[in-house]
Amino acid sequence: MTTAPASGFATRYLDAVGERGRLCAGIDPHAELLEQWGLPVSADGLSRFGDICVEALGPVVAVIKPQVAFFEVFGAAGFGVLERVIRGCQAAGALVLADAKRGDIGSTMAAYATAWLDDRSALCADAVTVSPYLGFGSLAPAVDAARAGERGLFVLARTSNPEGASVQLADADGRAVGQTVVDDAAAENVDGTGTLGLVVGATRAHGLDLGALRGPILAPGLGAQGATAGDLPEVFDGADTAWLLPASSRAVLRAGPDIGALRAAAEQSRDDVESALR
Repeated sequence: MTTAPASGFATRYLDAVGERGRLCAGIDPHAELLEQWGLPVSADGLSRFGDICVEALGPVVAVIKPQVAFFEVFGAAGFGVLERVIRGCQAAGALVLADAKRGDIGSTMAAYATAWLDDRSALCADAVTVSPYLGFGSLAPAVDAARAGERGLFVLARTSNPEGASVQLADADGRAVGQTVVDDAAAENVDGTGTLGLVVGATRAHGLDLGALRGPILAPGLGAQGATAGDLPEVFDGADTAWLLPASSRAVLRAGPDIGALRAAAEQSRDDVESALR
């Protein structure tokens, strides 16, 4: 199999991590964290939380991942804050990965793609997480939209929750279902655009062959979920670590609400990752 030189989202991603290092910082404004920061569990508290994260993380982190659900619980006001967070992080130079985990078929999947990947949408991010478990082909409208806009999709392949194993490791004609997702994503990336990334948890062995992907690998689980930067070389042995994007949310966010401390926590996490993957 031949592959084209990097272009499209691949270039944007590699430039970002080349300049700022390999770290995805999550923005997860769950109620307990708002309270820990001394903020009300309300749209106003959410807004202040978002402003702090943008100021602290936007100028230094390569990829920032707002967890959409924690904004959605506040309804229209929450989505308004999310729009500001996305625009603020992008204005500061970070790529934004909307952690929405969308998955559907036909016109509904196309509508999700428009919401998260089209410049005309106030929610447009640089990439979005999607679920392939209605069949990989159901993602086609999102793949087309992402490729057209030089944006990315991060496809759930082997998630960190234990319940996922019964589906993701099930046999599919001699391959694990999760491996079929990897292989289908790799086939889309032959054009060199790196449009299709994967979500593969960093908390334990995943059992997947990631060597042919040629796209980014979001690896959640650093910090609060138990994974450490030192675990990454073993867990992702055989993968091209230039594409590896370890993610940390609570371990970084617990340093807030002080902007300097929050930024320092993100930088320390990034430096630990870079040292481990050197």
